[in-house]
Amino acid sequence: MPDKLSKVLNGGLCAGCGGCAAVAPSAVSMRMTKDGFLRPHFTRRLQHSEQRRITQICPSVGQECEAGGRVNDPNWGPYVSASLGFSVDPVLRRRAASGGALSGYLIALLKGGHVDGIIQIKADPNDPMANITTISTTTDDILEASGSRYAPSSPLDSLNQLRGDGRRYAFVGKPCDVSALARLRQIDPEVRSMVPVLVSFMCAGVPSLDAGASLLRLMGVEALDVATFRHRADGWPGRATARLQSGKTVSLSYSQSWGDVLSKAVQHRCKICADGSGVFADIIFADAWEADSDGYPDFEDRPGQSLILARTALGQSLLLAAQGAGHLEVSTYDLNDLEQVQPGQVRRRRVLLARLAALWIMGRPIPHYRGMGLWAMSRSAPATEVIRNFAGMIRRTVRFSIKGDKPC
Repeated sequence: MPDKLSKVLNGGLCAGCGGCAAVAPSAVSMRMTKDGFLRPHFTRRLQHSEQRRITQICPSVGQECEAGGRVNDPNWGPYVSASLGFSVDPVLRRRAASGGALSGYLIALLKGGHVDGIIQIKADPNDPMANITTISTTTDDILEASGSRYAPSSPLDSLNQLRGDGRRYAFVGKPCDVSALARLRQIDPEVRSMVPVLVSFMCAGVPSLDAGASLLRLMGVEALDVATFRHRADGWPGRATARLQSGKTVSLSYSQSWGDVLSKAVQHRCKICADGSGVFADIIFADAWEADSDGYPDFEDRPGQSLILARTALGQSLLLAAQGAGHLEVSTYDLNDLEQVQPGQVRRRRVLLARLAALWIMGRPIPHYRGMGLWAMSRSAPATEVIRNFAGMIRRTVRFSIKGDKPC
């Protein structure tokens, strides 16, 4: 295995996107580890061409972003327009996360004939706490997959199976997933033609599947008794809700589920992520709630709404088409207000250089970032935050050691 890929696995940098399985499907598949994360399983040695392509797309080897003439916000990266929006369908607006704007956008893509299917994730029918990759081709499919899923996913793992069918797809994934696919499209014309639209959302990290088991224990629920599980069900921000085989439901608030459990179990790669806001996508969606100083929403239930950042002309034109076709209600948004809505994203970017410096000093591998605005962000960080995060990463490295991801 080449040195760069060895560093990704041995340094605990793998994001679990499944890009390596998309490039070398006969050699790599994604499997759940004992720590509850999806990681590559190698069935044979990689060919040189496979090694080179995986290294080119892997978001944990590095990421490079170019503004390309777009407005380049120091916090949020390049974009074309900023909006607030929600689905005009009241059922979808309540069922889906953040007012259903993302799901409404996907429905518009299908109904408008812009794509033939949507590559996305949904709950695993065999394990309600886990995720699987699915292809949505109808409104019902999108409704079934709607809502946030705070568990590991590898939505690129089945990409190779779609080659040659002549259909066009929109892809929905975490920022790291989209980063890998955007790079793959640059080096693979077939993939570029096959997946013309990239959709993402703001991401605060991928929790371990084991954290889902912790949620069930906090609820006092046995895993075998769970029929379905939604991480944010019925409303905005919604509650983590388990529906049991008996028909009974048990739930936790967002601050209990994400704040007390899931956020404390995210993988190492997410703690040094330079892109929580999907800078490589055509369009991204995020919660536009009123938040306290810790970034947690006002828990008074209310109709949901999304921040919508169109990052490319394509993303913007398709947003206007969705609005014109009556799927979305959209209004303009002042991006200067977003720091108060998503303070966690801003804090992480401000201290990221300090965390990376600590890892480098300790001899640990780090991703190579270019054009991600980290120097500009670091200058706005209070010295106390920089010191605390630098020292914290040193302590974690010394005391607990950052586990490598040995091939499964």
